[in-house]
Parts: sequence; C-alpha cells; structure tokens
Amino acid sequence: MKVIIYKLPRYFLKIILVLLLIFLWTIVKTEVLFYKSIETTNPIYEFSTEKKAVAFTCNVAWGNEYLPNMLKVFEKNDIKITFFIEGKWAEKYPELVKTIKNKGHEIGNHGYSHAHHAKLNLNENKEEILKCEQVLFKIINEKTRLFAPPYGEFSKETIKAADELGYKVIMWSIDTLDWKNPGAQYIINKVTKKADNGKIILMHPTKDIIEALPIMIEKLKAKGFDIVPVGELLK
Repeated sequence: MKVIIYKLPRYFLKIILVLLLIFLWTIVKTEVLFYKSIETTNPIYEFSTEKKAVAFTCNVAWGNEYLPNMLKVFEKNDIKITFFIEGKWAEKYPELVKTIKNKGHEIGNHGYSHAHHAKLNLNENKEEILKCEQVLFKIINEKTRLFAPPYGEFSKETIKAADELGYKVIMWSIDTLDWKNPGAQYIINKVTKKADNGKIILMHPTKDIIEALPIMIEKLKAKGFDIVPVGELLK
C-alpha cells in the first residue's frame, strides 16, 4: 500500500498558527471581560469618587449589648451609617432594629441565618436574602436593597441571586477586625491610616469599637472626611 504524504506550504502553517492564536486570545479575553464585569458591578469594595467621604458599615448578628452606646456616639457626632442586619437577630431584637432605623441609619440585608453563601446554590442564596428581607420589612416597613454576605463569602451564584433580587452586594476595603479584639488603638491607627475617598469601613458592635469610635471619628473629620452610609456614595 502506497502512503501519500502531503507537505503543507510553510506560509499555510503560519496562517493556521495565527488563526489558532487569535482563537485562544478571543477565549481568554471573553473570560477576563466576564469576570471583570462581575467585579466592577458587583460586589462593591469601595467607590471611585472625588467626594471626600468614607462609608461606615456595621454587620449585626450579635453584640446587641454594645449597640445602644454605639448609636449614642453616632448621634452625638451627627453621623449616619449602614447597618447590615441578620434576619434571625432581627426577629429576636425588633425594637433595636426599629431604634436603628428611627435614628436615621440605613438598614441593609445580612442574610437570614449567617450562612456561608459561597457554599449555597442559587435558590439557597435567594432564600437567605429573601427571608431576611421579609423579616426586616415587617419591622421597618421598607425593602432592603443592599446585601452584605456573612463572613465576606460569596460565589457567582451569590452575585447572580443578589442581582436577580435587585440587590447590590457590599463588601469593604478597610476591615477593623474588631471581632478579634485587637484593641481600640489598633482600629484607630488602621482606619485613619488607610482612609481615602470612597473607602468602605467594616465594623461590628464590639467593646473595642465603642472605645475606638470617638477618636476615630475625630481623626477622620480632622482629615476632612465626611462619614456617610453606603447609599450616599451610590448616588
């Protein structure tokens, strides 16, 4: 049996190689743009703004004993922030939720049961967000629009669920790590050093935060920063 071998011209091989490279580049670019679109639209870690302002957020699933003093500090300094509240916690302390709202603070959704949202499928993510939304609506008669996933954990399914439910997923760019009890001075130093336009500062109702807040607020104001809720920077 006679085997016939065709030898392709060198220029033809070059064309095939170029086409293959273009094909691979197109695939890579599509993937990059896809993930970039997710990162730039949702979740939000900070805001690109010329406004000299930072946003305070407080995730609430415990620490209710510190909230009254926390609210007093904010009221004394005429500051409004965003409180992301867990549904189960809100069911136990509806009056505290009402107080937070009545003081003029923004209420956000922190999921119903402090779940690890990165491990949930699309429907489970939606269920956690919707259940918390329903609990909060009964208390404050207002639909939440901002969602902060517990532990800062999320997946593409979390983002999709939030988007489909009309939520913005809010993260942070400065973490006080107050839950680790690092001390008030650590929190003050970290926040004042890293503060910049549009930064989102995360905190929880803790003893260290109560001690740090007055000095932290004073130092941020001395630098010319306004302290606002997340919604203020979304406008």
